[in-house]
Amino acid sequence: MDETGTHPLPARLAAWFAARGWRPHPHQRAMLAEARAGRSALLIAPTGAGKTLAGFLPSLADLAEHPRPGLHTLYVSPLKALAADIARNLTRPVAEMGLPIAIETRTGDTDAATRRRQRETPPHILLTTPESLAVMLSMADAARIFAGLSTIVVDEIHALAGTKRGDQLALGLARLATLAPGARRIGLSATVAHRAPLLAFLSADGRGTGVAIVAAPEGAAPEIAVRLPDGPLPWSGHMGLLAAPAIYDLIRKSRSAIVFVNTRAQAELMFQALWRLNDDALPIALHHGSLARDQRARVEAAMAEGRLKAVVATSSLDLGIDWGDVDLVVQVGAPKGVSRLMQRIGRANHRWDVPSRAILVPANRFEVLECRCAIAGVAARDLDGDPPPPGGLDVLAQHILGVVGAGPIHPDDLYAEVRRAAPYADLSRRDFDDVVRFVEDGGYALAAYDRYRKLFRDAEGRLHVANARVARQHRMNIGTIVEAPLLKVKLGRGFGGPVLGEIEEYFVSMLQPGDTFMFAGRLLRFDRLHETVVECSPGAGDDPKVPAYAGGRLPLTTSLADRVRALVQDPAAWHDLPEDVAEWLRLQRSRSRLPGRNDLLVETFPRGGRWFLVAYCFEGRNAHQTLGMLLTRRMERAGFGPLGFVATDYVVAVWSAHQPVRIAELFDEDMLGDDLEAWMAESSMLRRTFRNVAVIAGLVDRHHPGAEKSRRQVTVNTDLIYDVLRKHEPDHVLLRATRADAARGLVDVGRVAALLKRAKGRVVHMALSRVSPLAVPVLLEVGKETVSMGAGEEALLAEAEAALVAEALGEADPPAAPIHPVHRANAARDRKRASGYALGTQGRATLRRIRGRRQGALPFAE
Repeated sequence: MDETGTHPLPARLAAWFAARGWRPHPHQRAMLAEARAGRSALLIAPTGAGKTLAGFLPSLADLAEHPRPGLHTLYVSPLKALAADIARNLTRPVAEMGLPIAIETRTGDTDAATRRRQRETPPHILLTTPESLAVMLSMADAARIFAGLSTIVVDEIHALAGTKRGDQLALGLARLATLAPGARRIGLSATVAHRAPLLAFLSADGRGTGVAIVAAPEGAAPEIAVRLPDGPLPWSGHMGLLAAPAIYDLIRKSRSAIVFVNTRAQAELMFQALWRLNDDALPIALHHGSLARDQRARVEAAMAEGRLKAVVATSSLDLGIDWGDVDLVVQVGAPKGVSRLMQRIGRANHRWDVPSRAILVPANRFEVLECRCAIAGVAARDLDGDPPPPGGLDVLAQHILGVVGAGPIHPDDLYAEVRRAAPYADLSRRDFDDVVRFVEDGGYALAAYDRYRKLFRDAEGRLHVANARVARQHRMNIGTIVEAPLLKVKLGRGFGGPVLGEIEEYFVSMLQPGDTFMFAGRLLRFDRLHETVVECSPGAGDDPKVPAYAGGRLPLTTSLADRVRALVQDPAAWHDLPEDVAEWLRLQRSRSRLPGRNDLLVETFPRGGRWFLVAYCFEGRNAHQTLGMLLTRRMERAGFGPLGFVATDYVVAVWSAHQPVRIAELFDEDMLGDDLEAWMAESSMLRRTFRNVAVIAGLVDRHHPGAEKSRRQVTVNTDLIYDVLRKHEPDHVLLRATRADAARGLVDVGRVAALLKRAKGRVVHMALSRVSPLAVPVLLEVGKETVSMGAGEEALLAEAEAALVAEALGEADPPAAPIHPVHRANAARDRKRASGYALGTQGRATLRRIRGRRQGALPFAE
């Protein structure tokens, strides 16, 4: 025993630490002790605390002391890039220690020959993703490959638990518990809001039994500041581009920086805005999920090698790739959650005893409030996020077919195994049997069709796959990520030219040949759409569009929303706010009133021949969109003539032809009964959700040998099946899964219910004669979504803001008609003008300057 009371490190490991003048941290030794005791463990440690080494130290020690062939440790990461990065970082110390340990990755990027070799001769340590693990478990030789598995390491476990990818991994862990019952589990995370669900996720019984918590001391508190754009702070909207000069200056003075934004369109715009300012020719790159895989890989490699000064990124770089030279994180726009902000801040300065440095750049006044509250949440370590929901039945269907594809199994045994996965610990036998029946033959309404017959039962009741083709087809379609319809963007026609990435189909439908748009850091000219390929050439011109992506907006977390409500209603806390923001709140208090923390402020006022109802809910965009739909239904029945609504993270606004009255009745809790059911049944939302569920569950295949089914084919097929099931089997398991998905995600029923419960008996109605200061931002949102140009809103907002602000301040009479870009006769002209602002407020002159000076010279964007 050594002085810490644990077994000493093996000689080679101890010598390696000593050669660097290091000693293992206490939490690293604790992980080694838990391993030697045969216990699983959840390690919670800040970035820079040696979390990854702590996770692998038990495996390295065991293999150093007891070398043996075969798969010893399985590492699962939510990102392929993270798995590759860990492989690079782990290979070096293993080589320096002289340990004969084989380390390899197995992801969707791994070639077929390597995959075959890995199955025949597995490496000692294999780094993979949930999808690739599911493929391996569906193979007939899975039992042989995993029989000797000793350790499973799940990295960034908080990012997986509660997602469908997490459901898939949890089911995979339950399968591994059958194939390798002695394998321990290790979870690694820097941010854990809910410990109990993660312990359950790691446990062998799905209930949290037998998993220890190892918590490293908290690192140095991060240094977080807010940087406002020069000049007056916008009331609403905008993409943070006004702060591009300040951000560029921060990049210039840093060793290396990551500039995080919240949407892919915003990433394109910010990259361009920074590049126009780049007189120093700094190497600045762009990284988001729609770029081509090889371009992302080049950016990641360049960042790891220290060849980049900065990268503009979305959540594609949220997780823990270890880039030691990054000393600054810039968050453009509000972070939407404390845990998310801490995760991003953790990308700067990978030393736990030195503060990470971050700058928040709010784009408007509400975002200033959110940024201040997020900083307070970080200081209080008030991690947020919802506890994981029950597992998805569509994911279970996919898993069941994979397990049976690997070999026959009795339903009773499979049910017992599935319930050892935490998301399915409370799965009822009825739901399980219904899922098995669906996988078996499609269910009552579809059983007559041979294509849905995938399983059969033998005389002993064991499940078998119908034939080898079904198993092969299943493996081609494993995965829970269902992309929006995407088209490849290629430079050039025919077979030549590089593929730059993918953009969504609806954006391309707005383009005409000759139109220009920004993508992958380039100005491109749209030439034609050939099958599923957007063929382009280098562009020129002053009016580029910017692709927008569905689902790119992150909803405000419940905890952060509560902090914002508390700040707004507490004037004593405004001293730390910018003066124009504090004055904005003071004006609201004098012209109307402030939203209370536990009440619901609803304002009504006439404007331009319409009546507006504005509710200050602070429950996030998804919940507000659902509330807007339900309010319009109620207002229609009440005869108020609703004309439309708009939702932000903070507010929902409805405009109507007639004055709404009896406001409290509109927000009664019973709206979540028949109104919700009727709306969900009538809306197209359930159809879209059903498409995703059907694809994950295997009802409709995306990929076929030699061809990929088009998105249009998938949509048509799922729409037809959806109609059949609603008519003939309304309680079909996939319809149940669809309703559950919609309630949890797209419509956020839980938060709507919490809002209505909180507001019961506390609806405060202010009948005003004109728009209030706090309502100005949401009115500026009216019609913005229709523009669909990413930053096209800049010009429209600039045009509308002055008039609305003057009206709210009582400096002008309400206009004869509402400022509403979509309703104007010259809307087409406005959209064209708006697209000219897609490169920021410096406009066309700067575009011509940069095009003439540096045409085609964008590093890491070619």
